Amino acid sequence: MASIQLFLYAFLAGILPSLLWLFFFTREDSAHNNSRRIIFGCFIGGALAVIIAIFAEKIIADAISDPSMRYILWATFEEVVKFIVAAVIIFAVRANEDPVDAMIYCASVALGFAAIENTLFILGPLSQGSIVSAIITTNMRFIGATLVHVVSSSLVGFMVGYFFYYSRITKIVAAFAGLAGAIALHATFNLSIINASSLDTLKAFGWIWGAVVILIILFEEVKAVHPKYI
Repeated sequence: MASIQLFLYAFLAGILPSLLWLFFFTREDSAHNNSRRIIFGCFIGGALAVIIAIFAEKIIADAISDPSMRYILWATFEEVVKFIVAAVIIFAVRANEDPVDAMIYCASVALGFAAIENTLFILGPLSQGSIVSAIITTNMRFIGATLVHVVSSSLVGFMVGYFFYYSRITKIVAAFAGLAGAIALHATFNLSIINASSLDTLKAFGWIWGAVVILIILFEEVKAVHPKYI
């Protein structure tokens, strides 16, 4: 029973930051009636993608001894998995109705992924009886890692949304360009916190918050995309 309670506490602490950010980002599209079912599906899809990521990252950890290369490959695989989940919804399900939809869906996938990843990170210190460490981990995940996932994935959504009225091929090329940018951003963050001091870590979180400001601006840019501008 104690193990179940620990998992529930970790799950609630892990999922709450994602739900708060999900509410914030979906409000960016409050004027458009996005299907809650689709957004929920994106969130669940991102959460399930963590299972694949865990096994893949274990293989990478066993095969690669260099820490920097491991962090780069982990970031790459996580972004690719999230990209695949989002691509199924954006391209296969044809759920895109407006340019901003792609950013909403990509952010939702990222938040689902971050929710489960956060849960696993918080479960460690909780299982060892370190409540203070669990609280610190929760706060750090809220202000740092969760935003890295959101900003990185939303960059893909921005590229798709910005070229919304172009051909399907152009949107696919734009999506892969966004994926490359997402991998670079995520890998840079990972590398910046390896063996970093507290000050360096705070600086890394600082530029991520700066990226969030840019992300909000990009939301407004995508909202302004219209056929007459293309």
